[in-house]
Amino acid sequence: MSKKKIKIGVIGIGHLGNYHLQKYAKLANCTIVAVADTQIERTGKAADLYQCAAYSDHREMLGQVDAVSIAVPTGEHHRVARDFLAAGLDVLIEKPICSTLEEADELLALAGEKNCILQVGFVERFNPAIMALDNVIGKPMFIEAHRLHPFFERGTDVDVILDLMIHDLDIILKFVNAPLTSVEAVGIPVLSSKIDISNVRLSFATGCVANITASRISAKTMQKIRFFGNEGYHSVDCQKREILSLGKRRNDAGTVEIYSNNIEVGSHDPLEEEIRSYLHAVISRTRPLISGEDARKSLELAIDIIRKMKTAEVI
Repeated sequence: MSKKKIKIGVIGIGHLGNYHLQKYAKLANCTIVAVADTQIERTGKAADLYQCAAYSDHREMLGQVDAVSIAVPTGEHHRVARDFLAAGLDVLIEKPICSTLEEADELLALAGEKNCILQVGFVERFNPAIMALDNVIGKPMFIEAHRLHPFFERGTDVDVILDLMIHDLDIILKFVNAPLTSVEAVGIPVLSSKIDISNVRLSFATGCVANITASRISAKTMQKIRFFGNEGYHSVDCQKREILSLGKRRNDAGTVEIYSNNIEVGSHDPLEEEIRSYLHAVISRTRPLISGEDARKSLELAIDIIRKMKTAEVI
């Protein structure tokens, strides 16, 4: 497969699906051969633009593609991904992996059985500032995250935890890398029938505490996450793709002083980097940077948070 272009199909030609198509079209090691969406006018426009086949049923792609991107609503993730994995095809699926853990487990089992690549689209992991954080962060002891967006109808088929907060849950689980000991959460619906604003406090076995706020009813956009640890302080602005990192050291006088870490932050587009990473995993047959197993962990935590808010149970 490494000597040929990967034949790509994209399912769900809405906001995110169109972005996936744009990125695939820029890369030399793949070619877009098919698109699918239940709204046929979307596929017609995409087919004309990318000179590919258009379908209203994603199953018509089977036998034509090597790998797919799935950008349908969350409730359809399991049904669509299952068809491709069962056929032995590689899958990049937008976050969250599925609506339930049972659905996620079935996809993971299928991917393992068929030896398929299953990558989940946590695009913030490919944010240049988040990737730069890897070079300086030590053991975080306190984390504060804010992901605030204006209201859009898109995404309101799920609670804000699965829509927005799950990005920060994924990042925090990666960098803390320790068992959870407690979850406290509040959240309410405001403009939709789902939870639109939520605050969560996570405690970990290392002693780390994370305070996370997500809202899709904000007047402005904010995507910031701050890490405090014994080695220093790191503030990441995901929207601006910037990082401020401060460390501490003893000077010649023997006193502790604060200094700024000189961190090189890349200038790449996060989604394009995510697509590149996926294609690399497909070609090299290696574990993707964000695997289905990683995505299951963040989904499990998100589901626990939602249950906590809706039932007031102690987790």
